Amino acid sequence: MPSRTPSSLQASATAPAPAHTQSPPASEKVLLWDIFCKVIDNYGDVGVCWRLAAQLALRGHSVRLWLDDKRPLQWMAPGAAQGGWPGISVRDWSSAQHAAPVPETPLADVWVEAFGCDIPPAWLQSQVDAADTQGRRPAWINLEYLSAEPFALRSHGLPSPVLQGPAKGWTKYFFYPGFSPASGGLLRRSDAQATQPPTWANPELAAFAPEASGERTVLLFSYASAPIVDLLQALTGTGQAVQLLVAAGQSAQAVRDALTALPDGRWAQLRLRFLPNLPQPVFDQLLALCDLNLVRGEDSLAQAVQTGKPCVWQIYPQNDCAHQPKLRAYLETLAADAPLCAWHAFWNGTPAASPAPPTLAWPWEPDSAWPRHAANVAARMAQNTDLCSQLIDWAVLRAAHPTAQRA
Repeated sequence: MPSRTPSSLQASATAPAPAHTQSPPASEKVLLWDIFCKVIDNYGDVGVCWRLAAQLALRGHSVRLWLDDKRPLQWMAPGAAQGGWPGISVRDWSSAQHAAPVPETPLADVWVEAFGCDIPPAWLQSQVDAADTQGRRPAWINLEYLSAEPFALRSHGLPSPVLQGPAKGWTKYFFYPGFSPASGGLLRRSDAQATQPPTWANPELAAFAPEASGERTVLLFSYASAPIVDLLQALTGTGQAVQLLVAAGQSAQAVRDALTALPDGRWAQLRLRFLPNLPQPVFDQLLALCDLNLVRGEDSLAQAVQTGKPCVWQIYPQNDCAHQPKLRAYLETLAADAPLCAWHAFWNGTPAASPAPPTLAWPWEPDSAWPRHAANVAARMAQNTDLCSQLIDWAVLRAAHPTAQRA
Protein backbone atom coordinates (compact mmCIF):
# COMPACT_ATOMS: atom_id res chain seq x y z
CA MET A 1 0.00 0.00 0.00
CA PRO A 2 1.25 3.51 -0.68
CA SER A 3 2.13 5.77 2.22
CA ARG A 4 -0.71 8.14 3.18
CA THR A 5 0.78 11.30 4.62
CA PRO A 6 -0.38 13.18 6.51
CA SER A 7 -3.45 11.02 7.13
CA SER A 8 -5.46 7.91 6.57
CA LEU A 9 -8.22 6.74 4.33
CA GLN A 10 -11.61 5.27 4.22
CA ALA A 11 -14.36 3.77 2.15
CA SER A 12 -18.08 3.99 2.77
CA ALA A 13 -21.37 4.66 1.16
CA THR A 14 -23.90 7.61 -0.04
CA ALA A 15 -27.62 7.49 -1.34
CA PRO A 16 -30.65 8.43 -3.39
CA ALA A 17 -30.77 11.99 -4.64
CA PRO A 18 -32.33 14.55 -2.30
CA ALA A 19 -35.79 15.71 -3.23
CA HIS A 20 -34.89 19.34 -2.61
CA THR A 21 -32.10 21.60 -1.52
CA GLN A 22 -32.05 23.76 1.57
CA SER A 23 -31.99 27.50 1.18
CA PRO A 24 -28.79 29.03 2.54
CA PRO A 25 -29.04 31.53 5.40
CA ALA A 26 -29.74 35.08 4.24
CA SER A 27 -26.23 36.08 5.30
CA GLU A 28 -24.62 33.26 3.35
CA LYS A 29 -23.46 34.00 -0.16
CA VAL A 30 -24.15 31.24 -2.68
CA LEU A 31 -20.88 30.08 -4.22
CA LEU A 32 -19.65 27.89 -7.07
CA TRP A 33 -17.18 25.26 -5.84
CA ASP A 34 -14.66 23.11 -7.73
CA ILE A 35 -13.67 20.03 -5.70
CA PHE A 36 -10.80 17.95 -7.09
CA CYS A 37 -10.38 14.33 -6.00
CA LYS A 38 -8.26 11.40 -7.11
CA VAL A 39 -9.56 7.98 -6.13
CA ILE A 40 -6.32 6.39 -4.99
CA ASP A 41 -7.62 3.24 -3.28
CA ASN A 42 -10.27 2.10 -0.81
CA TYR A 43 -12.65 4.89 -1.97
CA GLY A 44 -12.03 7.02 1.12
CA ASP A 45 -11.07 10.08 -0.86
CA VAL A 46 -14.23 10.07 -2.92
CA GLY A 47 -16.32 9.24 0.15
CA VAL A 48 -15.20 12.42 1.90
CA CYS A 49 -15.42 14.58 -1.22
CA TRP A 50 -18.88 13.34 -2.11
CA ARG A 51 -20.13 14.01 1.40
CA LEU A 52 -18.77 17.55 1.25
CA ALA A 53 -20.29 18.14 -2.19
CA ALA A 54 -23.67 16.83 -1.04
CA GLN A 55 -23.68 19.05 2.05
CA LEU A 56 -22.75 22.12 0.02
CA ALA A 57 -25.52 21.39 -2.48
CA LEU A 58 -28.07 20.91 0.30
CA ARG A 59 -27.19 24.40 1.49
CA GLY A 60 -27.85 25.91 -1.93
CA HIS A 61 -24.31 26.05 -3.32
CA SER A 62 -23.24 24.71 -6.73
CA VAL A 63 -20.48 22.12 -6.97
CA ARG A 64 -18.36 20.70 -9.77
CA LEU A 65 -16.82 17.47 -8.47
CA TRP A 66 -13.79 16.44 -10.57
CA LEU A 67 -13.06 12.69 -10.29
CA ASP A 68 -10.66 10.37 -12.03
CA ASP A 69 -12.94 7.40 -11.26
CA LYS A 70 -16.72 7.79 -11.11
CA ARG A 71 -17.48 4.11 -10.48
CA PRO A 72 -17.76 4.34 -6.67
CA LEU A 73 -20.62 6.81 -7.05
CA GLN A 74 -22.74 4.07 -8.62
CA TRP A 75 -23.37 2.75 -5.10
CA MET A 76 -22.33 5.69 -2.92
CA ALA A 77 -24.71 8.12 -4.61
CA PRO A 78 -26.90 6.42 -7.23
CA GLY A 79 -27.60 8.77 -10.11
CA ALA A 80 -24.94 11.33 -9.15
CA ALA A 81 -22.65 10.63 -12.09
CA GLN A 82 -25.62 11.04 -14.43
CA GLY A 83 -26.53 14.46 -13.05
CA GLY A 84 -29.30 13.26 -10.74
CA TRP A 85 -28.25 15.31 -7.72
CA PRO A 86 -29.40 18.95 -7.76
CA GLY A 87 -26.54 21.38 -7.46
CA ILE A 88 -23.78 18.86 -8.23
CA SER A 89 -22.08 18.25 -11.57
CA VAL A 90 -19.69 15.30 -11.62
CA ARG A 91 -16.87 15.97 -14.07
CA ASP A 92 -14.16 13.75 -15.59
CA TRP A 93 -10.67 14.49 -14.32
CA SER A 94 -9.34 13.75 -17.78
CA SER A 95 -11.30 16.68 -19.24
CA ALA A 96 -9.58 19.01 -16.77
CA GLN A 97 -6.20 17.92 -18.09
CA HIS A 98 -6.88 19.94 -21.24
CA ALA A 99 -7.51 23.67 -21.26
CA ALA A 100 -11.28 24.13 -21.39
CA PRO A 101 -12.90 27.15 -23.06
CA VAL A 102 -13.85 29.63 -20.36
CA PRO A 103 -17.56 29.82 -21.40
CA GLU A 104 -17.85 26.07 -20.78
CA THR A 105 -16.13 26.24 -17.41
CA PRO A 106 -17.08 29.42 -15.58
CA LEU A 107 -14.59 30.57 -12.98
CA ALA A 108 -15.50 29.16 -9.58
CA ASP A 109 -15.53 31.04 -6.30
CA VAL A 110 -13.70 28.26 -4.45
CA TRP A 111 -11.17 25.58 -5.39
CA VAL A 112 -10.71 22.58 -3.11
CA GLU A 113 -7.74 20.29 -3.68
CA ALA A 114 -8.55 17.21 -1.62
CA PHE A 115 -5.78 15.21 0.06
CA GLY A 116 -2.84 16.69 -1.78
CA CYS A 117 -4.07 16.19 -5.34
CA ASP A 118 -2.90 18.99 -7.64
CA ILE A 119 -5.23 20.78 -10.05
CA PRO A 120 -4.26 19.77 -13.62
CA PRO A 121 -1.89 22.45 -15.01
CA ALA A 122 -3.77 22.96 -18.31
CA TRP A 123 -7.07 23.57 -16.54
CA LEU A 124 -5.34 25.76 -13.98
CA GLN A 125 -3.81 27.89 -16.73
CA SER A 126 -7.20 28.48 -18.37
CA GLN A 127 -8.75 29.46 -15.06
CA VAL A 128 -5.87 31.73 -14.09
CA ASP A 129 -6.37 33.53 -17.42
CA ALA A 130 -10.09 33.89 -16.63
CA ALA A 131 -9.27 35.18 -13.14
CA ASP A 132 -6.92 37.82 -14.57
CA THR A 133 -9.61 38.90 -17.03
CA GLN A 134 -12.30 39.14 -14.33
CA GLY A 135 -10.07 40.68 -11.69
CA ARG A 136 -10.86 38.11 -9.02
CA ARG A 137 -9.33 34.93 -7.70
CA PRO A 138 -11.05 31.85 -6.24
CA ALA A 139 -10.46 31.04 -2.60
CA TRP A 140 -8.02 28.10 -2.77
CA ILE A 141 -8.18 25.36 -0.14
CA ASN A 142 -5.92 22.38 0.43
CA LEU A 143 -8.23 19.98 2.29
CA GLU A 144 -6.05 17.62 4.30
CA TYR A 145 -6.57 14.26 5.99
CA LEU A 146 -8.31 13.94 9.34
CA SER A 147 -5.84 14.00 12.21
CA ALA A 148 -5.75 14.69 15.94
CA GLU A 149 -1.98 15.22 15.94
CA PRO A 150 -0.63 18.58 17.21
CA PHE A 151 0.84 19.51 13.83
CA ALA A 152 -2.67 19.53 12.32
CA LEU A 153 -3.88 22.19 14.75
CA ARG A 154 -0.72 24.22 14.21
CA SER A 155 -1.11 24.04 10.43
CA HIS A 156 -4.86 24.52 10.18
CA GLY A 157 -5.65 27.72 8.28
CA LEU A 158 -2.05 28.54 7.40
CA PRO A 159 -1.27 30.06 3.98
CA SER A 160 0.84 28.20 1.43
CA PRO A 161 2.25 30.53 -1.25
CA VAL A 162 2.30 29.10 -4.78
CA LEU A 163 5.90 29.45 -5.98
CA GLN A 164 5.66 28.09 -9.51
CA GLY A 165 3.30 27.22 -12.34
CA PRO A 166 0.40 29.19 -13.86
CA ALA A 167 -0.77 30.43 -10.44
CA LYS A 168 2.64 31.60 -9.23
CA GLY A 169 2.11 34.35 -6.67
CA TRP A 170 -1.29 33.06 -5.54
CA THR A 171 -1.95 31.54 -2.11
CA LYS A 172 -3.53 28.28 -0.97
CA TYR A 173 -4.72 27.66 2.58
CA PHE A 174 -4.55 24.46 4.62
CA PHE A 175 -7.74 23.05 6.11
CA TYR A 176 -7.37 20.20 8.62
CA PRO A 177 -10.49 18.32 9.74
CA GLY A 178 -10.33 17.29 13.37
CA PHE A 179 -11.97 16.56 16.69
CA SER A 180 -10.97 19.77 18.47
CA PRO A 181 -12.89 23.08 18.40
CA ALA A 182 -9.64 24.63 17.09
CA SER A 183 -9.58 22.28 14.08
CA GLY A 184 -11.58 22.33 10.86
CA GLY A 185 -14.20 20.07 12.43
CA LEU A 186 -15.96 17.01 11.02
CA LEU A 187 -18.37 16.49 8.15
CA ARG A 188 -21.79 15.47 9.31
CA ARG A 189 -24.54 13.38 7.80
CA SER A 190 -25.85 14.92 4.61
CA ASP A 191 -29.07 13.02 3.96
CA ALA A 192 -32.54 14.44 4.49
CA GLN A 193 -33.16 12.13 7.48
CA ALA A 194 -30.17 13.39 9.47
CA THR A 195 -32.42 14.96 12.09
CA GLN A 196 -34.53 11.80 12.52
CA PRO A 197 -33.33 8.90 14.68
CA PRO A 198 -32.71 5.81 12.52
CA THR A 199 -34.75 2.71 13.18
CA TRP A 200 -34.52 -0.91 12.08
CA ALA A 201 -38.08 -0.46 10.80
CA ASN A 202 -36.76 1.68 7.96
CA PRO A 203 -37.34 -0.40 4.79
CA GLU A 204 -33.75 0.26 3.69
CA LEU A 205 -32.47 -1.23 6.95
CA ALA A 206 -35.05 -3.90 7.72
CA ALA A 207 -33.05 -6.55 5.87
CA PHE A 208 -30.21 -6.09 8.38
CA ALA A 209 -32.32 -5.91 11.55
CA PRO A 210 -31.56 -8.27 14.46
CA GLU A 211 -33.65 -11.42 14.19
CA ALA A 212 -33.93 -12.18 17.90
CA SER A 213 -34.61 -10.10 20.98
CA GLY A 214 -31.36 -9.40 22.77
CA GLU A 215 -29.20 -10.11 19.76
CA ARG A 216 -26.31 -7.63 19.49
CA THR A 217 -25.25 -6.22 16.14
CA VAL A 218 -21.63 -5.53 15.20
CA LEU A 219 -20.62 -3.76 12.00
CA LEU A 220 -17.34 -4.89 10.48
CA PHE A 221 -15.69 -2.53 7.99
CA SER A 222 -11.97 -3.25 7.93
CA TYR A 223 -8.85 -3.64 5.86
CA ALA A 224 -7.65 -7.12 4.96
CA SER A 225 -4.92 -6.84 7.63
CA ALA A 226 -7.40 -6.84 10.53
CA PRO A 227 -7.17 -9.85 12.91
CA ILE A 228 -10.42 -11.35 11.65
CA VAL A 229 -9.88 -14.91 12.94
CA ASP A 230 -9.21 -13.63 16.47
CA LEU A 231 -12.28 -11.39 16.26
CA LEU A 232 -14.57 -14.25 15.21
CA GLN A 233 -13.20 -16.48 17.95
CA ALA A 234 -13.71 -13.73 20.51
CA LEU A 235 -17.29 -13.12 19.37
CA THR A 236 -18.20 -16.79 19.57
CA GLY A 237 -16.77 -16.95 23.11
CA THR A 238 -18.81 -14.11 24.59
CA GLY A 239 -21.94 -16.13 25.36
CA GLN A 240 -23.93 -13.37 23.67
CA ALA A 241 -25.98 -13.84 20.51
CA VAL A 242 -24.34 -11.59 17.90
CA GLN A 243 -25.17 -10.59 14.36
CA LEU A 244 -22.04 -9.57 12.44
CA LEU A 245 -22.72 -7.26 9.49
CA VAL A 246 -19.76 -7.59 7.13
CA ALA A 247 -19.12 -4.74 4.69
CA ALA A 248 -18.48 -5.54 1.05
CA GLY A 249 -14.91 -5.63 -0.23
CA GLN A 250 -11.84 -6.41 1.87
CA SER A 251 -13.86 -7.18 5.01
CA ALA A 252 -16.03 -9.75 3.27
CA GLN A 253 -13.08 -11.51 1.66
CA ALA A 254 -11.16 -11.58 4.94
CA VAL A 255 -14.11 -13.13 6.77
CA ARG A 256 -14.60 -15.77 4.08
CA ASP A 257 -10.91 -16.63 4.31
CA ALA A 258 -11.13 -16.83 8.10
CA LEU A 259 -14.06 -19.24 8.06
CA THR A 260 -11.81 -22.04 6.91
CA ALA A 261 -9.65 -21.60 10.03
CA LEU A 262 -12.47 -22.03 12.56
CA PRO A 263 -14.22 -25.27 13.58
CA ASP A 264 -17.81 -25.64 12.42
CA GLY A 265 -19.25 -26.01 15.91
CA ARG A 266 -18.34 -22.50 17.05
CA TRP A 267 -21.09 -20.63 15.19
CA ALA A 268 -24.16 -21.24 17.34
CA GLN A 269 -24.21 -17.70 18.74
CA LEU A 270 -22.79 -15.83 15.76
CA ARG A 271 -24.86 -14.96 12.70
CA LEU A 272 -22.96 -13.63 9.70
CA ARG A 273 -24.57 -11.32 7.18
CA PHE A 274 -22.60 -10.05 4.18
CA LEU A 275 -23.66 -6.57 3.11
CA PRO A 276 -23.82 -5.20 -0.42
CA ASN A 277 -22.19 -1.87 -1.23
CA LEU A 278 -24.48 0.63 0.42
CA PRO A 279 -25.44 4.23 -0.30
CA GLN A 280 -23.79 6.62 2.16
CA PRO A 281 -26.94 7.58 4.13
CA VAL A 282 -27.86 3.91 4.59
CA PHE A 283 -24.37 3.13 5.84
CA ASP A 284 -24.56 6.14 8.18
CA GLN A 285 -27.82 4.88 9.66
CA LEU A 286 -26.32 1.44 10.27
CA LEU A 287 -23.53 3.10 12.23
CA ALA A 288 -26.16 4.71 14.46
CA LEU A 289 -27.98 1.42 15.08
CA CYS A 290 -25.21 -1.10 15.69
CA ASP A 291 -24.01 -1.93 19.20
CA LEU A 292 -20.36 -1.85 18.10
CA ASN A 293 -18.83 -0.37 14.95
CA LEU A 294 -15.46 -1.63 13.74
CA VAL A 295 -14.59 0.99 11.14
CA ARG A 296 -11.64 1.92 9.00
CA GLY A 297 -10.23 5.03 7.41
CA GLU A 298 -11.48 8.59 7.70
CA ASP A 299 -15.09 9.21 6.71
CA SER A 300 -16.40 6.10 8.47
CA LEU A 301 -14.59 7.08 11.66
CA ALA A 302 -15.87 10.66 11.53
CA GLN A 303 -19.44 9.43 11.18
CA ALA A 304 -19.07 6.63 13.75
CA VAL A 305 -17.83 8.87 16.57
CA GLN A 306 -20.73 11.28 15.95
CA THR A 307 -23.37 8.56 16.39
CA GLY A 308 -22.54 8.11 20.08
CA LYS A 309 -22.16 4.36 19.60
CA PRO A 310 -19.03 2.42 20.67
CA CYS A 311 -16.53 2.15 17.83
CA VAL A 312 -13.00 0.93 17.16
CA TRP A 313 -10.91 2.48 14.41
CA GLN A 314 -8.57 0.53 12.15
CA ILE A 315 -6.26 3.24 10.91
CA TYR A 316 -4.80 3.05 7.41
CA PRO A 317 -1.54 1.10 7.86
CA GLN A 318 1.59 2.81 6.55
CA ASN A 319 4.89 1.15 5.78
CA ASP A 320 6.84 3.67 7.86
CA CYS A 321 4.51 3.19 10.87
CA ALA A 322 3.45 6.84 10.68
CA HIS A 323 -0.06 5.66 11.53
CA GLN A 324 0.90 4.72 15.09
CA PRO A 325 1.39 8.26 16.47
CA LYS A 326 -1.77 9.27 14.60
CA LEU A 327 -3.70 6.55 16.40
CA ARG A 328 -2.23 7.53 19.77
CA ALA A 329 -3.19 11.17 19.20
CA TYR A 330 -6.75 10.12 18.37
CA LEU A 331 -7.07 8.04 21.55
CA GLU A 332 -5.63 10.86 23.65
CA THR A 333 -8.11 13.32 22.15
CA LEU A 334 -10.96 10.99 23.07
CA ALA A 335 -9.54 10.45 26.58
CA ALA A 336 -9.80 6.73 25.90
CA ASP A 337 -9.60 4.44 28.93
CA ALA A 338 -7.43 1.31 29.18
CA PRO A 339 -10.03 -1.13 27.74
CA LEU A 340 -10.64 1.07 24.69
CA CYS A 341 -6.89 1.49 24.15
CA ALA A 342 -6.48 -2.29 24.41
CA TRP A 343 -9.14 -2.78 21.74
CA HIS A 344 -7.37 -0.40 19.38
CA ALA A 345 -4.01 -2.04 20.04
CA PHE A 346 -5.48 -5.44 19.24
CA TRP A 347 -7.38 -4.27 16.17
CA ASN A 348 -4.42 -2.39 14.69
CA GLY A 349 -1.73 -4.92 15.55
CA THR A 350 0.37 -2.39 17.50
CA PRO A 351 3.24 -3.64 19.70
CA ALA A 352 1.08 -3.39 22.81
CA ALA A 353 -1.60 -5.65 21.34
CA SER A 354 -3.22 -8.07 23.75
CA PRO A 355 -2.16 -11.70 23.19
CA ALA A 356 -5.61 -12.87 24.29
CA PRO A 357 -8.35 -11.06 22.33
CA PRO A 358 -11.20 -13.01 24.03
CA THR A 359 -10.41 -11.09 27.23
CA LEU A 360 -11.26 -7.77 25.56
CA ALA A 361 -14.19 -5.83 26.97
CA TRP A 362 -17.44 -5.64 25.03
CA PRO A 363 -19.74 -2.61 25.16
CA TRP A 364 -22.80 -4.69 26.12
CA GLU A 365 -21.18 -6.15 29.25
CA PRO A 366 -22.82 -5.16 32.56
CA ASP A 367 -21.47 -1.90 34.00
CA SER A 368 -19.47 -1.16 30.83
CA ALA A 369 -18.43 2.49 30.68
CA TRP A 370 -17.94 2.31 26.91
CA PRO A 371 -21.47 3.34 25.76
CA ARG A 372 -21.44 6.32 28.12
CA HIS A 373 -17.99 7.39 26.94
CA ALA A 374 -19.07 7.10 23.28
CA ALA A 375 -22.15 9.26 23.97
CA ASN A 376 -19.99 11.88 25.69
CA VAL A 377 -17.61 12.00 22.72
CA ALA A 378 -20.52 12.51 20.33
CA ALA A 379 -21.86 15.32 22.52
CA ARG A 380 -18.46 17.02 22.41
CA MET A 381 -18.31 16.72 18.63
CA ALA A 382 -21.79 18.20 18.31
CA GLN A 383 -20.60 21.36 20.05
CA ASN A 384 -17.89 21.94 17.44
CA THR A 385 -18.61 23.80 14.22
CA ASP A 386 -18.79 21.27 11.39
CA LEU A 387 -16.30 21.22 8.52
CA CYS A 388 -18.77 22.24 5.82
CA SER A 389 -19.88 25.33 7.76
CA GLN A 390 -16.28 26.33 8.47
CA LEU A 391 -15.33 26.00 4.80
CA ILE A 392 -18.32 28.08 3.73
CA ASP A 393 -17.60 30.82 6.27
CA TRP A 394 -13.95 30.96 5.26
CA ALA A 395 -14.74 30.97 1.52
CA VAL A 396 -17.49 33.61 1.78
CA LEU A 397 -15.11 35.94 3.59
CA ARG A 398 -12.50 35.61 0.86
CA ALA A 399 -15.00 35.73 -1.97
CA ALA A 400 -16.16 39.06 -0.58
CA HIS A 401 -12.55 40.30 -0.44
CA PRO A 402 -10.83 38.92 -3.55
CA THR A 403 -7.64 40.87 -2.90
CA ALA A 404 -7.11 38.64 0.16
CA GLN A 405 -6.00 35.95 -2.28
CA ARG A 406 -3.17 38.06 -3.67
CA ALA A 407 0.27 37.33 -2.32
